[in-house]
Amino acid sequence: MSENTKTSNHNLEEKLFAEFPKPTVQEWRDVVEKSLKGATIEEKLLTKTYEDIILKPMYGEEDIANYPYLNSQPGEFPFVRGTSEQGYLEKPWEISQELDCSSPVEFNRVAKHDLDKGQTMLKIQLNESFETNNNKGLILTSTNDFRVAFQNINLEEVPLYIETVKSGKAFFGSFIAYLQQQNYDFNKINGFIGMDPISNLVKDGTLPYSLENAYKMMAEITKWSVKHTTNLRNILVQSHPYHDAGANAVQELAFAISTGLEYLREMDNLQIPLDDAASKILFSFSIGSNFFMEIAKLRAARMIWARIIKELGGNDASQKMNIHSRTSSWTKTIYDPYVNILRGTVEAFAGVIGGTDSLHVSPFDESIKSSDEFSRRIARNTHLILEKESNLSKVADPAGGSWYIESLTYSLAEKAWELFQKIEEKGGMVKAIQEGFPQAIVREVAEEKLNNIKNRKDKLIGTNIYPNLNENELEKKELDCIEDKVDKENLEASSKPIVFQCGGSIEDIIDAANNGATIPNIFNVMNVIDSEIPSVNQLYIHRGAQPYESLRRNSQSYKNSTGEFPKVFVANFGQVAAYKPRTDFVTDFFEVGGFKVLQNKGFASVDEIIDSFKQSESTIVVICSTDDQYSEIVPSITNQIKAINPNTKVLLAGKPSIDEMNLYKEVGIDDFIHMNVNNFEKLHILQKDGGILK
Repeated sequence: MSENTKTSNHNLEEKLFAEFPKPTVQEWRDVVEKSLKGATIEEKLLTKTYEDIILKPMYGEEDIANYPYLNSQPGEFPFVRGTSEQGYLEKPWEISQELDCSSPVEFNRVAKHDLDKGQTMLKIQLNESFETNNNKGLILTSTNDFRVAFQNINLEEVPLYIETVKSGKAFFGSFIAYLQQQNYDFNKINGFIGMDPISNLVKDGTLPYSLENAYKMMAEITKWSVKHTTNLRNILVQSHPYHDAGANAVQELAFAISTGLEYLREMDNLQIPLDDAASKILFSFSIGSNFFMEIAKLRAARMIWARIIKELGGNDASQKMNIHSRTSSWTKTIYDPYVNILRGTVEAFAGVIGGTDSLHVSPFDESIKSSDEFSRRIARNTHLILEKESNLSKVADPAGGSWYIESLTYSLAEKAWELFQKIEEKGGMVKAIQEGFPQAIVREVAEEKLNNIKNRKDKLIGTNIYPNLNENELEKKELDCIEDKVDKENLEASSKPIVFQCGGSIEDIIDAANNGATIPNIFNVMNVIDSEIPSVNQLYIHRGAQPYESLRRNSQSYKNSTGEFPKVFVANFGQVAAYKPRTDFVTDFFEVGGFKVLQNKGFASVDEIIDSFKQSESTIVVICSTDDQYSEIVPSITNQIKAINPNTKVLLAGKPSIDEMNLYKEVGIDDFIHMNVNNFEKLHILQKDGGILK
């Protein structure tokens, strides 16, 4: 956009709004604080995020006045608004759904079907263990497997995304051999095929080879790719392990940037120029549920990386970060799984607004089983609705200019830069990982998140709030991706040693693959396995919903053995208005753990409560009424219930004073249920005491 056009637009804006008085910030504050009845905004409406960023209820020009680059346009340094001037108008994001089929035959069928229905990039999960009993990932052992997997798929038109963890250079060279056999133009092959040893090291705690060997393989692939496959990236930087271990956005950014810089340094040590190495890097981020934070994360990532590369002397092209995103695994749930469709949509929306270049939307059943045609279709159509119906591809950086998002972007970038500098002080990302620094600070945030989930301060719909005890589990059948089993005889043959020449260069590997050598053969001959296998404290990969899912599984097992969920009898006393608010709270409090709360219309006397309790066959009772009625009814109810069954847990809904609590405990009350109780811990104890937890 020219300067004259910018000036013209600014003048037009001033004319359009000249007739409207512009309220001051103080006037806005006065209106807001009037509704707060004397309290200030700072006292009531500020929110602290996991990133230690204070969010305000309203933002203005003054909140972004001191930030640089606010006048930069899409496609201009530091690319906070995107790396392309036209944004998605020039090229929509790639629909890069992960395909986890095991058999090349079935992969080919599924891939062709999904490409025909809207997918634009093939993201392949590899099974590099080559074990037929492991159905997670595609087994590709040779150029013959490539030929089957990609039959009738034009790889000059369909970009690829393939991460190799173990086979690295052997896989890359074998794939290039296949491309040669098909007479493909290498310059028309797009996407990514390569490695991310640092992220895999911290995720798994080790690697199948030393970091030195990993860097050598990475460098050899990079040198060959710079010369022959211009549009194919091969150095991967992932934030997924940190995100999936519970990290916040600041940590994800800092660790990714630090890892990227570590790779640049190692490539420089191996005589690869900065621009060549930077042009081969792909960053891959998880997109979580904090909508605006995730938008800001991708914008901040581009800005930080551009500034680093510029300072290092990189050219304009190498300053542009290429971003792949996937919707979060950490946020997904096993129970009420269709809610995952909504979570994935919001996360995908954030990724697109943030300017991702390619995107995987998690199928709603991802945390339960391998995807099937239905779950893949729903996930794929999420992209298509965002692009075709919501028209998100028609606007370049729609978030640009938002005072809130711009402020959040820069706040996030500043904090990520601070953490990045701490890592640099430790000697870089690898040394920080060896020291255990990233793992420790991620664990702190993860524990805070899990504590808030257990207290239900952070809510997971269908899991720790609004559960559905009558839902039917998704059927875990043999799925369309794994119906055709891998040919075990061919797989066994591929692991047998054969005689061939392979000096270890990419060209040698290509020749060996063209002469029938398999990837396992080549990898073994390369002899990259050595005695310097790295070992670090690995991250604890988990999902936020797992604690509650364990409670539900315990209750389901109890039901499977007894015929019913564990029961909770609610002793509602008095008028409906007296007990209903507490009864509703108690019902949700217990149902999230898989307890069946026995509903009733309330009781007018203690005798009615006791008679109904005798028929309930419940070992947990919760008394619900008003505070002023408790002193009258609690002693009688508790004494009679304990006389019938001394093992019954009698709980009181509400939070009396400490003195009152002591009095109620003296008459037999076991505990109290109220907003400040740790919901998960309480249910866990009740399951344990009630014999539900085995």
